[in-house]
Amino acid sequence: MYPASFLFKIPSTAYVVLTSVNILIGINGSVSTFVMELFGNNEIGGINDILKNVLLIFPHFCLGRGLIDMVKNQAMADALERFGENRFRSPLEWDMVGKNLFAMAVEGVVFFIITVLIQYRFFFEPKSLSAKLSPIGEEDEDVARERQRIMNGAGQGDILELRQLTKVYKRKQKPAVDRLCVGIPPGECFGLLGVNGAGKTSTFKMLTGDSVVTKGEAFLAGKSILREIDEVHQNMGYCPQFDAINDLLTGREHLEFYAILRGVPEKEVCEVAEWGIRKLGLVKYVDKNAGSYSGGNMRKLSTAISLIGAPPVVFLDEPTTGMDPKARRALWNCIHSVIKEGRSVVLTSHSMEECEALCTRMAIMVNGRFRCLGSVQHLKNRFGDGYTIILRVAGPDPDLQPVMKFIESELPGSTLKEKHRNMLQYQLPSSLTSLAHIFSILAKNKEFLRIEDYSVSQTTLDQVFVNFAKDQSDDHSDSSIRRKDTAVNMALLSPLSVKENMEKPIESFV
Repeated sequence: MYPASFLFKIPSTAYVVLTSVNILIGINGSVSTFVMELFGNNEIGGINDILKNVLLIFPHFCLGRGLIDMVKNQAMADALERFGENRFRSPLEWDMVGKNLFAMAVEGVVFFIITVLIQYRFFFEPKSLSAKLSPIGEEDEDVARERQRIMNGAGQGDILELRQLTKVYKRKQKPAVDRLCVGIPPGECFGLLGVNGAGKTSTFKMLTGDSVVTKGEAFLAGKSILREIDEVHQNMGYCPQFDAINDLLTGREHLEFYAILRGVPEKEVCEVAEWGIRKLGLVKYVDKNAGSYSGGNMRKLSTAISLIGAPPVVFLDEPTTGMDPKARRALWNCIHSVIKEGRSVVLTSHSMEECEALCTRMAIMVNGRFRCLGSVQHLKNRFGDGYTIILRVAGPDPDLQPVMKFIESELPGSTLKEKHRNMLQYQLPSSLTSLAHIFSILAKNKEFLRIEDYSVSQTTLDQVFVNFAKDQSDDHSDSSIRRKDTAVNMALLSPLSVKENMEKPIESFV
């Protein structure tokens, strides 16, 4: 039953189908062979003998048929005992239940071996998909430079290195993750941005071992995610997109449980759990069942779990979703402290404010590829639309025409974006003028044009993100791929080496 469950992606479908198979083969097979025995030793009886031997490959038939034979043997012995005959046969005889027990013993060993081979992906060696992948083509110069650096072997000193990492799902025309190359050094917060379906979570799933890598390789702390996934798990923390929370456990029990899995010494487990409680602001709710938590508090708990054990790399998949501003700010401070300790954070988020506050470097993903790479200010300078000028004209019903003519004549190339009762908004490319010139002409003519106030700002990260996000195709936005049972996977991802942690001081766990 367990190896057969690997054929299904949805647990409920596996339950219904495999239960139906059990009924069909176990009950119907046992009853059918029993009825066919009533025809004696004629041709049907010979077919029945063959059928009983063939059906021995199914453990549920062995069980059902063996029980029928035992009951029939006992019933006949009791009936003939009244006439003074002793026809009782040992149930362990080969023709009685012996062959059924032998078949089940062999099947137990065989199917256990098959299960282990499946678990370690012996049967899922990824095939070459080079024919399905289109040429990389022209890339942004920063992305191409990073790819060249990684392919030349210069990324070996990075704590996390992605080398041509690729993921192709079945029944999908395009790869969800397409040959990513990037290196993340220690002490960096790397932001991974993109619309839903761009490939962020698929990338995380491959790096954490939750999903099979189609092509490429990645190294975390020098360990391969393909060949040394157990060692990789010992060096990472993971906050999944969907909370891996047990509804019946309290927040404190969650943190203590994962601290034990991490290999934290028993005498320090409570102290480490208390640190996570205080750090994420869960003091009021820590002794309540997690099933009663709000969405924001569940995210706090998942984030606290990922930070336990002081892993060198922490993956945070939209950690602040549903958090209130105070909790979000507390998490930001926590992430800053992690970075200052020389550890790295890989963050996905839809909050541009969060990325600007945390990320030292970031990439925007579109259709499974990096479209840009660099610091926040670098991306604004390269891909922004220049400056945004907002002017407010005084008066209850002001005349905006003189101001509009002035801007068009003094700042050529400016584009009117919005116009309201007393407000004008212009977009001006940064290559056409300087900030000093803009402020100078506005300050000199403020009274003449009756300008009440004005502001000049650089293009926001939101605008840069939207400019790239509009190129996202619908083929990559299949959210059903993400539906996984992450509770087991987080438990598998959590354990650190007990021996290693036993030698660490208590401060290192927090």
